Amino acid sequence: MKIAARILRNFIFKAINILLCLALIVVGAKPAGADVYVKAFLEGADFSGRSLQGYQFNESDLRNSSFVNADAQGVSFFAANMKESNLTGADLSNSTLDNARLDKANLTNVVLEGAFAYGTSFNNVIIDGADFTDVDLRPPVRQKLCQLAKGQNPKTKRLTRATLECE
Repeated sequence: MKIAARILRNFIFKAINILLCLALIVVGAKPAGADVYVKAFLEGADFSGRSLQGYQFNESDLRNSSFVNADAQGVSFFAANMKESNLTGADLSNSTLDNARLDKANLTNVVLEGAFAYGTSFNNVIIDGADFTDVDLRPPVRQKLCQLAKGQNPKTKRLTRATLECE
């Protein structure tokens, strides 16, 4: 029952988030002080250490990009190609990662708490110390990540395996 309530809560939150993003796109508005990149070519870009709250990288090419220690809370990476990107120490809490490709990405010590990542690809990722608390993942993806899970997140002090609810 607890898992079903969490999934429902996350689904409702993410649905509202997606609807708000779509509303901003339809009216042509963008969040104050934030950049909107839709289908942008940003391969190798360096966003390390930056505050990116409110940014959107929907369907953008972010291969080999760096988000080391970036504050990317609530950022939309919907369907972004983030293969081989370095997100070490980034805070991606409550971000939208659905349909993003994070294959071979470095997620060491990343905080993903509350992120929506149901359709995200996590092939050959490094997740040492990552915090997946309340992240909505498909069961086979969660199982695969549990095989890689180790370490403790230095910011939240949570064990990666515990946040993935590994057995």
